[in-house]
Amino acid sequence: MKQIVPEKSSEKVAKFLKKNSLHKRDFAEMIGVTLSYVYNLIDETVPFSTRGTTLERIATVMEINPEDFGEYRIPQEPILIDESIEMLKDYIKESKLSVVSFLKSFPRKKRLEIVDILRGALPIPIDYKELLMIGKTLNISKEELYSMWENRMKQVLESAGMNIYSNSQLVNSMFECAKKTLMV
Repeated sequence: MKQIVPEKSSEKVAKFLKKNSLHKRDFAEMIGVTLSYVYNLIDETVPFSTRGTTLERIATVMEINPEDFGEYRIPQEPILIDESIEMLKDYIKESKLSVVSFLKSFPRKKRLEIVDILRGALPIPIDYKELLMIGKTLNISKEELYSMWENRMKQVLESAGMNIYSNSQLVNSMFECAKKTLMV
């Protein structure tokens, strides 16, 4: 009987990079580490990361579950799932884009932020122009994009202490004005 040896995490990453013709420098930028760190991970000069954030970023870019890495420990705090982020992920799939292809459509300095949005560590941006850049990449209609932005803005107002229900006239007026301005 042959013993099944699980694939090392460093081998998974190396195969992924090769399969996707992704340069180690680009991968390092996407996951927020240095180029030398990526080389060291693949060469096994340093132990594979056990840091949750790094493993989640790697998994997001590779489009796998962080649990696929033996080094990953499931966080104890609950993970919040934002429906807008789930919609973005659905649009990526519908567009038949890999996460890597999607990330490459953004400036290098923006890629890590997009990875953190996709893994649920950051909410969608409140800056409409940034959200519009994501929307254009995924061919999201202006109406749907506006709806995502409005929901995000309501979250921001509520988290800042505003009761949007008791201030509904003000909130509705504000969003009617924003919609007229943004939907032009």
